[in-house]
Amino acid sequence: MYEKNSSIDRRILKSQQALKKSLLSLMQQKALKEITIKDIVEGADLNRGTFYKHYQYKEDLLDDIMEDVIADLKYSFREPYKDKETFEIENLTVASIKIFEHVEKNKEFYSLMLKSNVLSGFQTRVCDVLNDLALQDLQALLPDSNVNRELQVTYHSYAILGMITEWIKDGFKYSSTYLAEQLLEILRYNKVDTVFKLSVNEENK
Repeated sequence: MYEKNSSIDRRILKSQQALKKSLLSLMQQKALKEITIKDIVEGADLNRGTFYKHYQYKEDLLDDIMEDVIADLKYSFREPYKDKETFEIENLTVASIKIFEHVEKNKEFYSLMLKSNVLSGFQTRVCDVLNDLALQDLQALLPDSNVNRELQVTYHSYAILGMITEWIKDGFKYSSTYLAEQLLEILRYNKVDTVFKLSVNEENK
């Protein structure tokens, strides 16, 4: 019974992934309002019945894609301090910076973020997610009383988004590793050496 259910789950996941890939591909060519369910299922090599088993509207499919991207963004952001009690910026390594790998893995979606009106607000959502993660997870042990922490977090979030945006505009001409190296150099140049106490819990995940 377990193997049968697992097989069904894999088929469902495979169908959903095919539908998502088809929609993203179509959105590179035309506006969402011009895309039909028929277009999506033909691109996924599936039938309409399969689509309606999982989604009611094409907007539901796009929402599902966005939630996947956000979930992976959160995972990537938390990678450098995963399973740690404290996190020192000066000990950050290129290998532990995963956010640019995340963008590269979802490059088709992030490219749409800049050119699709439907996703015009996603850049703000990315910054909101980064802000929330930093404020929820990281508690500076040596805070500067003259610096507003929320403004500081917002500053860094928009800086990262700026790097990502320019990377996309340049057609991803740099590798994700190069972007991580540059971010690390920028942090070192600005002498960011904050030590954070981790406060990740199940409610924040």
